[in-house]
Amino acid sequence: MEVAQYYINRFHDAMSALNCLPPSIEPHASGHIIEQQQLVDEIMENGYAYESNGSIYFDVEKYDKDHKYGILSGRTLENIKDASRELAGVGEKRNQADFALWKKAQPEHIMRWPSKWSDGFPGWHCECTAMGRKYLGEEFDIHGGGLDLVFPHHECEIAQAVASMGHPAVRYWMHNNMITIGGQKMGKSYGNFITLPEFFAGTHDKLEQAYSPMTIRFFILQAHYRSTVDFGNEALQAAEKGLQRLMDGWKNLKRLADGQKVKGQPQVEMKYVDEMREKLYDAMNDDLNSPIVISNLFDICRVVNTLIDKKASITAEVAQALSELFHSFAFDILGLTEESGVSNKAREAAFGAVVDMLLAQRQQAKAEKNWALSDKIRDDLAALGFEVKDTKDGQAWSLNV
Repeated sequence: MEVAQYYINRFHDAMSALNCLPPSIEPHASGHIIEQQQLVDEIMENGYAYESNGSIYFDVEKYDKDHKYGILSGRTLENIKDASRELAGVGEKRNQADFALWKKAQPEHIMRWPSKWSDGFPGWHCECTAMGRKYLGEEFDIHGGGLDLVFPHHECEIAQAVASMGHPAVRYWMHNNMITIGGQKMGKSYGNFITLPEFFAGTHDKLEQAYSPMTIRFFILQAHYRSTVDFGNEALQAAEKGLQRLMDGWKNLKRLADGQKVKGQPQVEMKYVDEMREKLYDAMNDDLNSPIVISNLFDICRVVNTLIDKKASITAEVAQALSELFHSFAFDILGLTEESGVSNKAREAAFGAVVDMLLAQRQQAKAEKNWALSDKIRDDLAALGFEVKDTKDGQAWSLNV
């Protein structure tokens, strides 16, 4: 459990570095078995599930006749049947496309809970439907996930919600595309799986340098969330330079807070601010089109550079409006921070603080005689290029890259 918590903490630290807001609650499926059993009960009571040898299956054909199954993926029941895999328990189903809501556990199965049907466990689609309803209500706006979850996972979630409540739970489904490295799918089996700490430290052998958290965030925002994101050194280095240009533009814009008047030069009017505001909101309203937002922010930087070069004039009122607009979209909406951390000095200071924090956790683990966690922290730091030594004066570390 301590090791699991260690990795959860590492994930949270990485998300915090990327300036991602933490979730309000992180529920566990194993802590909501009652809610999942209740969901199964409701689906059975409404006639869309059946029992077979202690397991409960969703009746896809019955549901399809009443509501239509496949509205998210566009698949028909026939091609779903053709594409269904031959899984354990298929002989218990009425139709090949039916999916498990509750599975009777085999004797060797460790995870099991009592129910009126059998000692077993919920189907893997149930947890999202049950926990989503508990914490977000019977209807909520957005459900995210990767494109690989559209079918069958999210399709089954829709069916479960409608079969249990009579209406869909989710208003908008948003699916992000896949991550690739140099055009190849990212995966541990390919040897190209790079963690966020490795990006931040530059310790993976496919990385030519370290990349700050804001560089990674900016790089991802340059692609639409439904587009493939291909990580490569050239692209990341270009993103690093682009982010620096954006931050330089912001710093120069703040220098113009009092406005400036240059004789004989054109005036930046409030009309430009209004037009840019409309473009920025239109881009965000167009399925969160962050690349277009960034393009428009660079347009503002171009105008700011013209002002810095004394080739244009601007009043304090217009400068303030332009500054507020830039800040709203760059920092409040896109979630960038001024502390981009692209300098080596800032990066090293951040890495040092993170390593010191982990070593403090290791020291606490040693004090509690939790040798497994202590060794785990040391070994994982070593894998990232940090050598940890225990000395008579305490712990010492160095970066070997």
